[in-house]
Amino acid sequence: MRLHVGCAMWTHRSWQGRFLAHPLPAHERLRAYAEWCTAVEGNTTFYATPARETVTSWAQQTGPGFRFVLKLPKVVTHDRRLTGADEELRAFLSAVEPLGPRAHALWIQLPGSFGPTDVPALARFLRGLPAAHRYAVEVRHPAFFDDPGATRTLEEALVRVDAEWIPFDTTAFFRTPPTSDAEREAWTRKPRTPLRTRALTERPIVRYLGRDDPERTVEGWQPWLDVVTGWLREGRSPTVFVHTPDNADAPDLARRFHDEVRARLPEVEPLPEPTPVGPPMLF
Repeated sequence: MRLHVGCAMWTHRSWQGRFLAHPLPAHERLRAYAEWCTAVEGNTTFYATPARETVTSWAQQTGPGFRFVLKLPKVVTHDRRLTGADEELRAFLSAVEPLGPRAHALWIQLPGSFGPTDVPALARFLRGLPAAHRYAVEVRHPAFFDDPGATRTLEEALVRVDAEWIPFDTTAFFRTPPTSDAEREAWTRKPRTPLRTRALTERPIVRYLGRDDPERTVEGWQPWLDVVTGWLREGRSPTVFVHTPDNADAPDLARRFHDEVRARLPEVEPLPEPTPVGPPMLF
């Protein structure tokens, strides 16, 4: 019984000397991160398809059970809106091939303007994707959350191809006004979508945004403990990504979420023990 947890990236300046050794070459930081967490969001692939050699390095730095949830390129999802981007999609699929089973899901994040009338385009796109991968979709148009008919239409399109709906839970973040520069920036950029806790597949994926105060982040994720524990008891294999506006403590928080689930369900497999990190070196 495994619960995978992770962050929005595998390296962050504030992690150096705390979670990751410092100095540490860039090509070894993913290996160090994988001692803390068992999954990572591939947000950089949204902006540019990586070289195949780069992806091969990612595979070499992680074990076969590590999970990448990789975002499809912006040109496919936002610029072309899932239509007429076959060449860019093929290039992306070829680039990520070295990950093999580590490519846990290919993540189709859609713009806020992508609404219920666009679901047929999504359904056609999903049907045309190779069966070698699993797929997960994140939507932000309010109708998918507020209109039961739109919710049902989207769910039906996803279920037909065994694709997951990724919720991005920002409800705890928007509950009270921001108190830091990072929170104020996130306040203007992050989507305000209602809470969704329904899984469609055996491998649900959750993105959760807390606050820069770790205790407020922990307070906000309490409802997810019951949800994730329930999924595990049903035989599902969830992945939970913990975000905060500054992400300074994200690896520790991800492990803390895992610990809290495991306290309720001790049969969940423990996380790896990270290598101790000493104080930052001056030279």
